[in-house]
Order: sequence, then structure tokens, then C-alpha cells
Amino acid sequence: MKRILKIGMDVHSTNYTLCAMEPVIGAEDRVFANIQVTPDYKNIILFIENLKQKLGVNDTYDIECGYEAGCLGYSLYNQLTEAGVKCVILAPTTMLTEQGQRIKTDTRDAHLIAQCLSYGGYHPVYIPTEQDDSVKEYLRMRDDHKKALKMIKQQIGMFCMRHGYYYEGTKWTIAHLKWLKKLELASMYQETLNEYLASYEEQTAKIERFDARIEEIAAQTEYAEKVHKLGCFLGIQTHTALSLIVETGDLQKEMCMRHILVWRLGNIQVQ
Repeated sequence: MKRILKIGMDVHSTNYTLCAMEPVIGAEDRVFANIQVTPDYKNIILFIENLKQKLGVNDTYDIECGYEAGCLGYSLYNQLTEAGVKCVILAPTTMLTEQGQRIKTDTRDAHLIAQCLSYGGYHPVYIPTEQDDSVKEYLRMRDDHKKALKMIKQQIGMFCMRHGYYYEGTKWTIAHLKWLKKLELASMYQETLNEYLASYEEQTAKIERFDARIEEIAAQTEYAEKVHKLGCFLGIQTHTALSLIVETGDLQKEMCMRHILVWRLGNIQVQ
């Protein structure tokens, strides 16, 4: 006999809570186990094997595991799929939940995930290819440097303000940088400002190099056409378009594309 088992997993960096459920149409679901294990994918595989032994070794099983997208990213998914275990990552905002307030616990969350797996009350997140994931990490690295540059600008501005120097024009233009470099301060103050400016120039050069590399990546065969299409929308430049593509994968579905664009344009940041 072929049996269908859904294993909801509430996963944290410190533990995994597992709930095994066999959906039964027209009757109450059979919940066989709800346990907590240490955060190691091998414990999930052992849990599945023990479950098979308990239910009957002569049966065949269609087993699917699932967990909410969160801090673990795709690591657990990759470990389980490489071990031959079917797994999905659920988009939290698409999961069917009980109406009204409820006490949130690991056990209840694992049971809820098992129910969503059993009856389709969710949408899976896109699992990026290794290429997509590596590009995404590169984009994040570039954004981290962009944040660092913003911080350096703030530090320079506050330093000048503390010592009575104010620039009345548009900041961080060529004229502003010339003004900063012409400031004459006492020895140690001048040395401090020079170090700030050196950090600014170093970060600026890095970001320019990163952006040039991003343009090269976006021109690759697997991304070029999609980047070009997204670039037709106001406010979406190469960096944003590539970020969308590696996060969402297939943009061929028109409705999916519309929802993504509405969300991204509502959260767009200055590049």
C-alpha cells in the first residue's frame, strides 16, 4: 500500500520540531509523531526511517518535508534533497492560518506546516540555482559596501559639523569633494579628515568596480533578455533587475511578474 506522509518542520538554529501527518480525506488526519531534535538534517532522515519502521516496512511511502522560509535559507533544503528526501520551502505570507489569535509554539507551527503540505495551503518559494545564489551573494556584498559608503559620508559630515565647517551646496558632488580636500585643519584633525576621505574614495572605487561586474553578469545569456525586459519599467536599473531575477527565477508568468514588480517598486531603494 502506498501511503502519503507530510512532515512539517519548524526549524531554528538551535532545534528542529517535526510533525509527521498522514492526510485522510473525509476523516481526521493521522498525526504519528511530533518531536524535537537537534539541528542536523541527519536527524530528519533518521526520523523518517524510524517512522517507516513503525508504520510498516512492507508499505511504500510518498514523503514530503517542508519548512517556512527564514534564517536557514536553502541549506536544509539542499541537504535533504541531496539525500533523496523531497522538500519544499513555504512562503510564510501564503500559508493558510487559523483565524483569530493563537498561541504560537514550535509544536503548533510544525503541525500547521504539515497541514499546509497536506492540503496545498501555501506557495513554495523559488529555489535558486547555484549560479543564481552566487550572483545574489555578490549583489548583497555590493549592497553591504554601499551601506558602508553611506556611513562614511555621514561620518565625514558629522566630523565637519563638529568643527564648524558647513557646505551650503549639493553634497557629494565634485564641487563638494574639492571643498573637503581644500579644508585646512590642525595637524591631527587634518590627518583624521584625510583618512575619512581615503576611506570614501576606496569605497567609491570598489562600488564602481562591483557595478561594472554586475553589468557583465547581467549581459550573460541566462540573464540578458530578462534584465532588458525589466529595464523597460521606470526605476528598475540593472542591479534591481538582476536582484529580482535571481530571487524569483521564472518571470515568464505574467501574474507573477506583476505582483513582483508592484512589491519591488513599493520597496525600491536608491542605488
